[in-house]
Amino acid sequence: MVNKKFGLFAGIALAGSVFLAGCGDDSADTDTENGGESGGSSDPEFISILTGGTTGTYYPLGGAMAQIIEDETGIDTTAEVSQASAANMTSLKDGTGEIAFVQTDTAFYASEGTNMFDGEVIDSVSAIGALYPETIQLVTTADSGIASFEDLAGKSVSVGAPGSGTYINAEQLLEIHGMTMDDIDAQNLDFGESQESLQSGQIDAAFITAGTPTGAVESLSATADVVIVPVAEDKANELIEKYPYYAHDTVPSGVYGLTEEVPTVSVLAMLVAQNDLSEDTVYNITKAIYENTDKIQHAKAEFIKSETALEGIGIDIHPGAQKYFDEVNQ
Repeated sequence: MVNKKFGLFAGIALAGSVFLAGCGDDSADTDTENGGESGGSSDPEFISILTGGTTGTYYPLGGAMAQIIEDETGIDTTAEVSQASAANMTSLKDGTGEIAFVQTDTAFYASEGTNMFDGEVIDSVSAIGALYPETIQLVTTADSGIASFEDLAGKSVSVGAPGSGTYINAEQLLEIHGMTMDDIDAQNLDFGESQESLQSGQIDAAFITAGTPTGAVESLSATADVVIVPVAEDKANELIEKYPYYAHDTVPSGVYGLTEEVPTVSVLAMLVAQNDLSEDTVYNITKAIYENTDKIQHAKAEFIKSETALEGIGIDIHPGAQKYFDEVNQ
């Protein structure tokens, strides 16, 4: 993957606020060349893509996409470390970023003002497109003796930051198995902290919602025998019936040293954008990403396709993205 500078999250606000002031002939020519129609609005000079932690999947994908956007559109684009889905939606609402990775379920909660967004509807953000399955992985080690969800009772389990997408996934999976957060010793750790704590024996298991292979789990597998606790088919069906944004998924054999595939469930990763970004800008960004996936050196790139980009999305599509997909999916 082409090296890409990754800025600190604290720099997002400055990068996200600088826009071209003029709408002169040069800007119009640039918009037309990039594939959009010149509509009197110019592309921003800078764009920040809010990703997640450095050990997850969003961060490396965001770096690759930032380079593609910059190469294809000329917009200076930087991938930023963040606290992932829920925080990213709030940051876009507050104007401290232009584009972000989120889970489809988290974006839906934001649009409805439910769960971690209770009473706070975010209607200033719309979808660019779906990317790939985000697998809910209940990770432990062979030494823990944990083989089922029921074995989590009384154990120390990382469930992600309170109100995060991972936290809600953990809460809903525990619910389907007749449990609550009160039945475990819940720890609010990010992926990197979960890996270190599993490795040192400070926790017994961790919920990780991310595309596989996930960097933190790969790092753990270098020093321990990783176990992914399965979600039985009947429990998966029950979960999907109650929360239809989930889908059946598997962690493949060979990943993390697993000798057979493990059944589980997933949500989708998606890209979202501020509504304030112009139709031309989002059209050009969408075109750049979905037509250059061969430049993304990550296993999840194979899932990023224009044909499936509008599946599983429960919020409005940005007009610029809709325009692009209407053109290519005729």
